[in-house]
Amino acid sequence: MFALCVNIALALISISVLAVSYRVFIGPSVPDRVIALDSIGINVVCFVAILSIKFDTHAFLDTILLIGILSFIGTTSFAKFLERGEVIVYDRHR
Repeated sequence: MFALCVNIALALISISVLAVSYRVFIGPSVPDRVIALDSIGINVVCFVAILSIKFDTHAFLDTILLIGILSFIGTTSFAKFLERGEVIVYDRHR
């Protein structure tokens, strides 16, 4: 019964990634696409976490942490770029 629930969760997360991918490619605006990319990152973290439960291993936990950190950094960088037009402000006159 537990294996069936895990397999159903993996299938639902896969469907969710496909649905959000539609928003990435057909999104009406750039902020919608950025949020969709962040949502894909969250779904991938959940997918890997459920795989870790399925295989009863702790080996994937480092991968989960790495994907989460990269997703956060990417989302904040995109948001800063959309707000200011540049990610890193370089002032030569200081």
